[in-house]
Amino acid sequence: MKLNPLFLSGLVALGGAVSAQAQAVYSINTVGYVNLDIPAGFSMISNPLDAGDNTIGNVLTGSIPNGTTVYKFDAGAGSYTEINTYFNGSWLPSAATTLAPGEGVFINAPSAFSITFSGEVMQGELSNPLPAGYSIVSSQVPQEGTLQSLGYTGNNGDTVYQFNGTSYVINTYFNGSFLPSEPNIGIGEAFFVNRVSAGSWDRNFSTDQ
Repeated sequence: MKLNPLFLSGLVALGGAVSAQAQAVYSINTVGYVNLDIPAGFSMISNPLDAGDNTIGNVLTGSIPNGTTVYKFDAGAGSYTEINTYFNGSWLPSAATTLAPGEGVFINAPSAFSITFSGEVMQGELSNPLPAGYSIVSSQVPQEGTLQSLGYTGNNGDTVYQFNGTSYVINTYFNGSFLPSEPNIGIGEAFFVNRVSAGSWDRNFSTDQ
């Protein structure tokens, strides 16, 4: 099943709230939790903490409404190759789809609910590979901020697409700035980036910062 990465081939018709909201709490030993509010309808989410086992069967748990569906985009294939739906405590057909820090997915929820992520805050020299073309990505650390303040370095022509529940907010990198405005990325938010060339999202992060 192929879905257009920008227009979702009608997936966005159901709409949804503007964005997921999150609160982060972490301790000096880097272990903590993030509460993420998932709106009804479509949104793009990420896992902001390293749980060790970063499969959806382990990190997307709790009072999840039956019928909630997760779509993971495969940059190489240019399509959503892993689509799993929650039913009676299980993700079907597979709970093994990964949602590690730095990755992201589309989620479609029949009603609003909350997820609590728990795990370690990633620290040190972090690197998130970014392929050329479209991919869904996120910050590897639970921090809100402008994309460049979170360590993202762009190429001229790189374009970021943030989904707001019904459409995309689009900003393109050119000569050190995003136009028309710098994207602000929330904790637990994922987004599409269309890269001119492959690279990586590199950052040296410590909870002491």
